[in-house]
This record gives sequence, structure tokens and C-alpha cells, in this order.
Amino acid sequence: MSPTSRIQRAILSVTDKTCLVDFARTLSALHIELISTGGTAKLLRDSGIVVKDISELTGFPEMLDGRVKTLHPKVHGGILHRRDDPKHVAAVAEHGIAPIDMVVVNLYAFEKTAAKPGVAFDELIENIDIGGPSMIRSAAKNFRDVAIVTSPADYGVIAAELERSGGTLSLATKWRLAQKAFATTAAYDSAIASTLERVTDETFQLQPEGGTFPQILRFSFHKTLDLRYGENPHQKAAMYSDGSGAGVANARQLQGKELSYNNIVDLQAAWDVAQEFDAPVCAIIKHTNPCGTATGKTLAEAYRRALECDPVSAFGGVIGVNRPVDGEASEEMHKLFLEVIAAPAFDEAAKATLASKKNLRLVEVVSARQKWVLKNVSGGMLVQESDFRPLQDADLQVVTKRAPTPEETRALLFAWKVCKHVKSNAIVYARDGQTVGVGAGQMSRVDSAKIGAMKAQLPLEGTVAASDAFFPFPDGVEEIARAGATAIIQPGGSQRDAEVIDAADRLGLAMLFTGVRHFRH
Repeated sequence: MSPTSRIQRAILSVTDKTCLVDFARTLSALHIELISTGGTAKLLRDSGIVVKDISELTGFPEMLDGRVKTLHPKVHGGILHRRDDPKHVAAVAEHGIAPIDMVVVNLYAFEKTAAKPGVAFDELIENIDIGGPSMIRSAAKNFRDVAIVTSPADYGVIAAELERSGGTLSLATKWRLAQKAFATTAAYDSAIASTLERVTDETFQLQPEGGTFPQILRFSFHKTLDLRYGENPHQKAAMYSDGSGAGVANARQLQGKELSYNNIVDLQAAWDVAQEFDAPVCAIIKHTNPCGTATGKTLAEAYRRALECDPVSAFGGVIGVNRPVDGEASEEMHKLFLEVIAAPAFDEAAKATLASKKNLRLVEVVSARQKWVLKNVSGGMLVQESDFRPLQDADLQVVTKRAPTPEETRALLFAWKVCKHVKSNAIVYARDGQTVGVGAGQMSRVDSAKIGAMKAQLPLEGTVAASDAFFPFPDGVEEIARAGATAIIQPGGSQRDAEVIDAADRLGLAMLFTGVRHFRH
């Protein structure tokens, strides 16, 4: 068979039956013989489509509760034989094997089954597809002669090409389908292997995700976007999605220029800060650091308060909020040049207000918790759990002679949540529900304290301060007191904690230890 020979016979055997009937009707109208299995065959017959059972082709019934249906020479011989090899053609003719020119297969929903709470081990095992991957791989290997279709998303394009050409597919199309097919079986096997690593050999129970890291780290992501460039114009870049429909990688852009690599990195940082709070909150991000974060009774109030923190740095920033953007908030945001606004939604008034800013990206994000944080190192990769450690009341320890007032405590807890998202070394000055000064990314903690105070546009007197890690010397505490702060929250754990506490007492500061560090390198 040449790469452009007409398709005469197709096997259809799918778990996901989306759009299958319409696709099968197109094939049938082109006089392509349809062969099918089990539930797929029943659906097609019930829809009035003529289809032959796989058992008619093989001469064997479906066996072993459906475990054996397509594992037969008349299936795989029909798929795998090379049409341009006389020996292959003679061999299949000798054994009465008919050519199969198209395979339409998608696989048992193993990942969906594995995600079910309390799924039984036997159910998990029975949802490991054997015949499907075998047919996919056979067809993909013999792509010059056989078209392999693994996704309902491809039905429309393939049907259109078949109708235009009178029942043929180009070699380029078949190669594209084969590439997708091998990626499909690779991802499927990866999901099985990763899941079964969580099954103990003592009880054969699927353990919850987390705990120990897998011996082999497997990922399967699909490219969703080719970016113009990476962090800098000379670096190529792309974005990949896990296909979950949630998180920044699966966000829906409503308007604006295409997102850049740096936009997406800042968008993630803004979204992470916004997800820390229950009250309406706005985080304004520049170069992954929050230059202003605030809560409010409304989103508009939260935005105005966040902007007050550092209106100079906010210019050209990326905003993350935890409420749908409404008309009032959008009117305020419209006044400033912004790169991206990320929100759970935008109401019609907001869309209308912001539509005039043609380049402003509006992005709707569905919340998703990142399981792991990955960092490349030469020759490998570092993997850690995401930093979702919530602060408990039991974590808080008053270590100074003076305890913080209720107002100071609220401000300290607010500052602590923001400080977690500032590049280390990090010092955040704040009032209740509003950052005042942010010192980020310095090699010395005392320098971060100085820079945070220097950046403040609002009065520092009466603020509190959060530190992402302990103070190695009293000088950082002294600098914070000099700026006008009255209370500090920090992890503690320094060899000089006693000296640091003494300095706080001498300066009349209240200090809380959390026992939790939030480095962000």
C-alpha cells in the first residue's frame, strides 16, 4: 500500500466515546468497513451504523471478561504488515489476514480510576489497558500504511481530509498521528508506573500522594504555547500544561497581547500570594516580588491599598486577586499601566472597562495547588514539596517581655503570609491588611531591613515586621526598631536568639517566634 492509498478497513475500540458516532458515520459514508469491540460496537449499532464484531474478524469470541479481544494475529497482522513488502503481503494472504488501514483507539481511564477515593487494588489493575496500547503501538509503527487515531480532538480534521481526498490521508498526517500515538502510550505507561509505586507489597493498597518521592520521576505535559522568547530575547521558550484545566498553565486569556515568559512567572507569583487570603486581596508583583499587597472590604479597596504601598514599582506590574474583578475594581485598575491581571473571573462591567487597554492581558485562573516545586541543576533536577505549611496558633511563641497587642498580632500574621512570597532574604513591614515596605533578595538580612524601610511610601511608625528566617545578629532587629516598627514575627532558631530577644526587650518590641522558616531562593 502506498502512503496515499485509500483506507478500506478501520478498527474502532474506545473508552472515551465523545464524537465517535459522527466520525464513524463519515467513515461509513466513505465505504470504509468498520470493525469494533464490546460497548463501542453496541453504540455504533444503536446509532444505525453497520459494524462488524471483532470476533467475526478473528474467529474467536472476546474472552476472559474482555481481557482478550484484539490480541490476535488477524488484528496485529492486518495492522503491522508492510504493504510494500512482497513477503509480508504473501504471508497475510496465506493466513487469510485482511489489511486494517485505520485504528481508532483510546485507552481505559486508568488515571481517572486511580483518582477515585479508596479505589480498590483489583479495580486499579483491571483498568490497565493491554489491547489498546498494543494496537496503538502497532499502528504507529506501521504509520506509512496505517492511520492511528487516539484522540476525539482529531476526528474533525481527519474526517475533513478524508472527505476532500476521497478516503485517503497524507503521509504527513499519518506521521503526525503516529507521533501523538507514541506520546499517548508513553504518558499512559508513565501514569501506571507512577501510581503503582504508591501500592505497598504488604496490603496492596494505594497510598495517598506525598510521603516518599518516587525512584523514577515521570512527567507528562503537553505544549500549549510557543513563547516569543524566554527571560531574555536570545532564549527560546514554551509553556506546557498538565491538562488538568486548572492553575496558571491552564488559565484562559480573555484579552491582550500574548503572554511572555516573564509575564507567566510573575502571574504565578501574584496568584500564589492572592491564594493565601480569605478576605478580598490584591497582590501587585514586580520581578516575582510583591511590591504591594493589601486586603479590603471590597476588591477595589484592596487594590487601592496595595497600590499605596509602592505606586512607583507598581507601574507595569502584574496583579493577582482572589475575587472576580468587578466594575469598581476595574475602574481603579484602568488608571495604571499594568501588564497582567489574574483573577478567578471578570464580570461584564470589568471586561467593558478594561477592553480599551488592548495590550492588557486579562487572565482567568482556576485554583490549583502545586504538589511539587522543581529546579533544574546541571545533570539533574531538585524536587521538593510546595511550601503550604499553614501557621497554627500552637506555632506562635511570645519570646519577649511584651506580648503583641491584638492589632499587632493581626498585622504580624498578615505580614508573615506576604513575607513567605518575597525572595530571601526577606523583610516585610506592614499594618493590619497592608504592606508598607518590602525588602527583598538581599545577601544580608539587615540590608533587607534597611531597603524595606527605604522603599516605604507610607509612614513606618507603628508598623510590624516579618522576617522569613531568623536574625543571625541583633542588628536586624535594631534596624527594624529604628524604622518605627513595634513588633516582629520570625522563625527563631539562631545561636544568638537570646541576644536578639534581649535587643527586642531593650527596644520595647514584641516578638513572636513561629518555628517555621519560609526561604524563597
